[in-house]
Amino acid sequence: MVRDMRLSTYFLPVLKETPNEAQILSHRLMLRAGMVRQASAGIYSWLPMGLKVLRKIEAIVREEQDRAGAQELLMPTIQSAELWQESGRYDAYGPEMLRIRDRHDREMLFGPTNEEQITDIFRGLAKSYRDVPKILYHIQWKFRDEIRPRFGVMRGREFLMKDSYSFDITADDARKAYYKMFVAYLRTFARLGLKAIPMRADTGPIGGDLSHEFIILAETGESQVFCHKSFLEMDPLSLAADYDGDLKPVFDAWTHNYAATEEMHDPAQEAALGDDLVTARGIEVGHIFYFGTKYSKPMGATVTGPDGQPIPLEMGSYGIGVSRLVGAIIEACHDDAGIIWPESVAPFKVGLVNLKSGDAATDGMCETLYGQLRAAGVDVLYDDRDERAGSKFATMDLIGLPYQLVVGPKGLKEGMIEVKTRATGNRETLTPEAAVHLLTA
Repeated sequence: MVRDMRLSTYFLPVLKETPNEAQILSHRLMLRAGMVRQASAGIYSWLPMGLKVLRKIEAIVREEQDRAGAQELLMPTIQSAELWQESGRYDAYGPEMLRIRDRHDREMLFGPTNEEQITDIFRGLAKSYRDVPKILYHIQWKFRDEIRPRFGVMRGREFLMKDSYSFDITADDARKAYYKMFVAYLRTFARLGLKAIPMRADTGPIGGDLSHEFIILAETGESQVFCHKSFLEMDPLSLAADYDGDLKPVFDAWTHNYAATEEMHDPAQEAALGDDLVTARGIEVGHIFYFGTKYSKPMGATVTGPDGQPIPLEMGSYGIGVSRLVGAIIEACHDDAGIIWPESVAPFKVGLVNLKSGDAATDGMCETLYGQLRAAGVDVLYDDRDERAGSKFATMDLIGLPYQLVVGPKGLKEGMIEVKTRATGNRETLTPEAAVHLLTA
């Protein structure tokens, strides 16, 4: 059922002034555009428009995981401390882990990640080498008790994350899974309207010896990054999507040139690049790891090999911050007036603006256009409020819908309406029929 989306009844509490707690641009715009509301430090309620964007990002992430052959499950938010004690990470993880006790005084935790939980699932159910390879994933809320949560959803304590885990019996097969997720990430971020550059990264508390962060370049990025200028021209969606083929050449094509985060950069290599070096600010939107038997050996996660002997599983993990991406996209896609959503994740494709609500001609035309666009499957937000034209335009620019369809009495007298493209500011005066054709093509 398609819901009626009129601004007179839609819950969109836009703000004219920027709240004092907002430290970065994406946080300011998300609060002003009525997308989220802070519940407590680093924890947010997602309001209707923010939730629509979150769900669209989640859907693209899910589609690309499925395309790569990963299988979705759902793990709990609360985990047993025993699993983390088995792996040796319970004490090592530090105060970011929220530790709790249930009524039976059992130690529990609100999961910051799921390596232990997925290893426990797989070791209990996979018995033979015939049960691998497998890539399993879920999209679930996580919690990390940041000492100073800041930057809105970019560095919150509670966040929605896609994490997937690969299981293989040889290091070579595990690397093939790594390449598969590497390509899936390139495709995912490109579909989200982002240019994400894979950079060799520190493995941190996850562990292992192979890791890449996916970084988008943005002037308001949180850290300095360095890369060869060729990355700015590469097109992820031009890659073959045959995940049954050899993906190492794709991996090599994206990693043979220099790209490094601030923590991993090499000044000598950068000096050698000369004019080919790009220095910019960057935002991490994904992180992948190959860590071998780091969890399978201490947790006894083995399968029986062809010779009847137990083989510890080779594993990797692959994370995308789904809720973090909402803020990251805004950081990369905005202007002085507000957000500029890529069409793939926009909460609505079209904002229909009635410049004179109550006027029979404009009301009638708006209702006709609203019905035609919705019948064609176009997501439309109709501003039918009795407000000044300037206020309506400001709201539409702030919330950043890809197209604005503007209907006013002056234009209607000549049988014309206006279509504005938010990203370019381009305006076209068209007949209603031509406008509908443009927006439904």
